[in-house]
Amino acid sequence: MKVAVFGAGIIGVSSAWWLARAGHEVEVIDRRAGAALETSRANGGQISVCYAEPWASVHTLKKVLRWIGRADAPLRVSPRLSPRQWLWCARYLYECRDARFAANLRAMVALAQYSRATLRGLRAELGIEYDHLERGILAFYRDPRELEHARASAALMRELGVDRRIVDPDEVLRIEPALAAARDPIVGGDFTADDESGDVHLFTRALAEHARQAGVVFRFNTRVNRLVPADGRVSVAELVEPDGFFRSLRADAYVVALGSFSPMLLGPLGVSCPVWPAKGYSATFGLRDPAAAPVVSLVDQEVKIVTSRLGDRLRMAGTAEIGGYSRALDTGRCNQLVEHARSLFPSALDFDNVQFWSGLRPTTPSNVPLIGRSRLRNLYLNTGHGSLGWTMGAGSGRVLADLVSGRRPDIEFPFLD
Repeated sequence: MKVAVFGAGIIGVSSAWWLARAGHEVEVIDRRAGAALETSRANGGQISVCYAEPWASVHTLKKVLRWIGRADAPLRVSPRLSPRQWLWCARYLYECRDARFAANLRAMVALAQYSRATLRGLRAELGIEYDHLERGILAFYRDPRELEHARASAALMRELGVDRRIVDPDEVLRIEPALAAARDPIVGGDFTADDESGDVHLFTRALAEHARQAGVVFRFNTRVNRLVPADGRVSVAELVEPDGFFRSLRADAYVVALGSFSPMLLGPLGVSCPVWPAKGYSATFGLRDPAAAPVVSLVDQEVKIVTSRLGDRLRMAGTAEIGGYSRALDTGRCNQLVEHARSLFPSALDFDNVQFWSGLRPTTPSNVPLIGRSRLRNLYLNTGHGSLGWTMGAGSGRVLADLVSGRRPDIEFPFLD
């Protein structure tokens, strides 16, 4: 079959790779000048199966309510005059119920574990270099109540096959000595040795090149204007070429992997896509003293900021703003990341040369991504991965290719259709 994939982030490129491996003729369309230039550009770098947990929970909801009015809140909701946003928020409240949380958690962990294994297989097969480290993920806590909640969460994760264990403050320092400057307020942590970190941008661009060599056609600086339905299918995709001219693209199947922008393409077709952007920030620092910088990927649970060592760089990322589609940098958010870095690693980083970035995480109310066939028989979705696009990307592409090819994927997951 000929398959058109819309979107060249980690989700779209992974889908294209596995579709090509399945023997399909694949064409990838993206409005940017290259692969991985949107949400896959500069995220926190974590392959975090240990935190494949829904934001939609009673515990998180209580914290969001306490954070109302705080400019530096880790998760902030900024209301818009958008029915889609209000509907998303209503569905989020529904998904906070304990029964829904349990079902969503099982689905997310299953996909995250499968994807991590798939990523490792790709790395071994293709020899892709992307500043990856297999040193685990360490979260640390300053609030004893949050540590107790983490203890219960870790036990639940272990039941699902994720070896996330609670550690005391001394072991936090043994795992990552670079945290010595922040030792006093730390009351404990949790550590998952099997998790990883790495640069999603480098990986995605390298995988795109392997896909191109395997016959996948990439059309950049090209926008999909609309999909034209007929007889319960998509009959043609209307594209806008770099020169401004329109072109028709006909395929046997179409895959929407446009992240936060997926609803714009799907809405006119009557295809449900409850995805809303959660804006996040990152700051990337050069290293002044590599020996004083961490090598284990970190999560500061008080402020929800993650840290990953990426070769000769250190990246900090965090915050989530449920607002609009603007990617404009907020100076306060940027300063928050810098000051946090300074408090943890005062001598390790080059604070005079910082690269800031913001991206729109495509988030569903349940945090479970939308993968599978839509109400139109040849239209497939692979979107809504939220903050776990890097964690779930390789596996999501693989199961999407299975579904398009008429095969049953190897994991239990609430696929569409």
